[in-house]
Amino acid sequence: MPVATSGAMADTDDGIAELSFEDALKRLETIVQQLESGDVPLERSIALYSEGDRLRAQCEERLKAAQARIDQIQLGSDGAPAALRPFDAE
Repeated sequence: MPVATSGAMADTDDGIAELSFEDALKRLETIVQQLESGDVPLERSIALYSEGDRLRAQCEERLKAAQARIDQIQLGSDGAPAALRPFDAE
């Protein structure tokens, strides 16, 4: 009998990386609502928590990358963007 769980987990990992920030955030909100409801069995709660943690990390990384890009905008004396500096990844 094939083990579907490990394959499904790998597919979930791949799927998270491909989600847009907005879609990842929506999925994370859904998971939080499910966990807060208290109606989810323990094993499913653990799986949801794990998925939620991966989604949180994905969202956090995307926010950090976006903030780094925003930080590179140089403002002129009038407050309007005057120039962009290339973002140097650390």
